[in-house]
Amino acid sequence: MKHTLQNLPRIPVVADAQLGPVDVVAAIRQRRGGTLLNLDRMLLNSPAYAVGWNGFLGAVRNALSLDARLRELAICTVAVLTRADYEYSQHAPEFLAAGGSQAQLDALRELTTAIDNHVLFNATERAALALTQEMTLKVQVSESCFSALKTTLPDPQQQVELVGVIAAYNMVARFLEALHVAPE
Repeated sequence: MKHTLQNLPRIPVVADAQLGPVDVVAAIRQRRGGTLLNLDRMLLNSPAYAVGWNGFLGAVRNALSLDARLRELAICTVAVLTRADYEYSQHAPEFLAAGGSQAQLDALRELTTAIDNHVLFNATERAALALTQEMTLKVQVSESCFSALKTTLPDPQQQVELVGVIAAYNMVARFLEALHVAPE
């Protein structure tokens, strides 16, 4: 990627020689399987924020009962809606690994059509797409949208988790985009 003023990080990421505190970096590395992302390096500008983020997003990614494919579908949809390319590049492979298809990912570029696509998306996925669209673009969720979700995903725990995933990854997208965090 060619660097311009519009895509240079607005705040420098923390360089390897300045990474710390050691325990915070170790916890992030452990969650990431040993690797630090540019997102992590940006977060380490505030160790307290990095600690909170690591714990919260670690739970969102690894401790929920929500189906991983549905979680990653929602995250990729947030990324498309917010034009958060970094988020999309990190989560599209996760969606595919969880059993999603490239055709589904491609369909997200025309979300209104995808929400009605009974061939590519099952009823729960279509309800999740509609919920993600409303939460991301409107913030308030209509009764009809949430009723459709409750019909296809009747477990309140999973409803809360899906809403939480969408909210969390809207936060991630906004953080990445506001600070111009560069993809690896």
